[in-house]
Amino acid sequence: MAKRPIDRRVARSRKMLHQAFHSLIIKKGYDAVTVEDICEAANVGRSTFYAHFTSKDDLMRSGAEHMRRQILDRQKSAAGSADKETRGLGFSLTMFEHARDHVHNYQALVGSRGGAVALGTIREILCDCVRSELAAIGDKNPKDGIPREFIVLYVVGAYMAVLTWWLDGGAKLPPAKIDAMFRRLATKGVFTHHEI
Repeated sequence: MAKRPIDRRVARSRKMLHQAFHSLIIKKGYDAVTVEDICEAANVGRSTFYAHFTSKDDLMRSGAEHMRRQILDRQKSAAGSADKETRGLGFSLTMFEHARDHVHNYQALVGSRGGAVALGTIREILCDCVRSELAAIGDKNPKDGIPREFIVLYVVGAYMAVLTWWLDGGAKLPPAKIDAMFRRLATKGVFTHHEI
C-alpha cells in the first residue's frame, strides 16, 4: 500500500514537468529552454527533475511514450479488423490525429534540436510498428524479394515526409483524408492513380 502514493507522486511530478516543458517550448522555443526554466515553471527542484530525466532531450523523448501506447493500441485493434483496407499501417490515422492535436508544439519545434529529437523518436516508433506488422504477416517474401528493412525504411520515410509536409502546411486537411491518401499510395502505388 505504501507504494501507491509514491507512484501517484512520481506521476504527478512527471506530468507537471511535461506540462511546464511544453508551455515553455511554445513561449521560448526549444533551444532557449533550460532545465532551470522547466523546474521553475513546474515548481520543482532540480533534484526532482534529475530523479526522472537526464536532460531536456530525455524529457522530450519520454513524452512520446503516451503516443507510442496510443499507436500500439490502435495497431492491435487494426490487426484484428475484418476490413483488409484498415489492417495494415495501423499506426497511420492515430499518428495523424496526434500530430493535428499537437500542431502548435510541432510549429514551436521546427528547426530546433527538439524538433530533431521529436521527429527521430517518432521515426523509431513508426519503424517498430511497421516491423511488427511485417512480422505478423510472416516471412512471405521470396528469397529474391525486397528485404524487410528496406520496406520499413520506405514506408516510414514516405510517412514522415507526408507528415511534415502536412504539418508545415498547418494540417489543413482532416487526419482521415490525409490518412486515406497515404494508405492508398502506400498500398496500391503511385502509378495506379496517375496516367503516365
